[in-house]
Amino acid sequence: MSWVWLEAALPLGIIAGMLCAMGNAQYYIHKAAHGRPKHIGNDMWDVAMERRDKKLVEKVSAAAHN
Repeated sequence: MSWVWLEAALPLGIIAGMLCAMGNAQYYIHKAAHGRPKHIGNDMWDVAMERRDKKLVEKVSAAAHN
C-alpha cells in the first residue's frame, strides 16, 4: 500500500485550514463592526429595501413615542 498521497494531504490540509480561518475572521470582524452577519449578494435593490425598511421602522417608532 502506497502512502505517497499523504505527502500532498498535509499541505492541502494546511491551505484549507488557513482559508477557513481567514473566512471566519472576516465573518466575525464584519459582525463585530456592523452588528449582524454580512448579506451575501447584496445588490442595489437590497440596499434600497434596507433603507426603506429603516425609514419605515423609524417612522413607526417616532409615532409610538408621540
